[in-house]
Amino acid sequence: MHDVMRRMAVGLNVDASDAHLLHMANNATFVLPSAGLVIRIIRSRTLLDRVHKVVELGGYFGQVGAPTIRLAEEIIQPVADGDALASVWQWVPPTDPTPDARDLGVALRQFHALGLPPFSLLVWDPIGDAHRRISDAEALDESDRDYLLAWCDRLQPQLEAFAAGQPAGLVHGDAHQGNLLREQDGRILLCDFDATCAGPWQVDLVPAPANEARFGPSGAHKQLASAYGYDITTDPAWPLLQEARELKMVVGGVPMLVSSPGAAAEFRLRLDSIRDKDYSVRWTAFSDLAGG
Repeated sequence: MHDVMRRMAVGLNVDASDAHLLHMANNATFVLPSAGLVIRIIRSRTLLDRVHKVVELGGYFGQVGAPTIRLAEEIIQPVADGDALASVWQWVPPTDPTPDARDLGVALRQFHALGLPPFSLLVWDPIGDAHRRISDAEALDESDRDYLLAWCDRLQPQLEAFAAGQPAGLVHGDAHQGNLLREQDGRILLCDFDATCAGPWQVDLVPAPANEARFGPSGAHKQLASAYGYDITTDPAWPLLQEARELKMVVGGVPMLVSSPGAAAEFRLRLDSIRDKDYSVRWTAFSDLAGG
């Protein structure tokens, strides 16, 4: 990924002498401080369509003045290097204080008010995403696979009925404080639009309270609800949306079952606590366990 980034920088005629890796997940994200750019390189050929989507969204967000990061100007995007594909963004240097859940609530309220863009987006489909992860997992025990697939089958018609009864709007899809940046003037910006889709706005308010229920109280949900002006846990659909979120949090560990004993143990703990309906068990983030 470093080699790909440097070849892209040469092709763009920008300085990559001080480039360094910011994050490595589905994307390898590099910051080039001297050039004032961030390059996000997709790591899987099966996800190449995401790059085209985020570039189209980035252009739209710039046109409407959305509370989001901006694409790099005067660069034809996406940028390619062989089979590799990347989007290039204006770098926002870290500025204190670190954005919190209150900032997330304000940014999401503005983001949802934009409505849908004038081009098609994928429709919110949490069960489809879970199915793909389960199907690709070679190390998944057959009894666990059967349980997860049955869980998907039970939730899918309920979620489809819920979505059908709501006006479709712009959903960020991965709304958490780590996807916020603060500009020097204090303005809060959202980033990472890989999961952005068309669906019920309530979806973006679910992670904070769902995470607190499993990882322990943090105060984030109360801050988010106050800033946004709506407490999702009072919504009639909350139990269903919470369960859909928990499904996502469980299957998120499936790809790591082979490579990380720590993640495999956490997956077992999570799945067992779901089966036992035990909310006293505290989960640990997979990102803290993936290496061991």
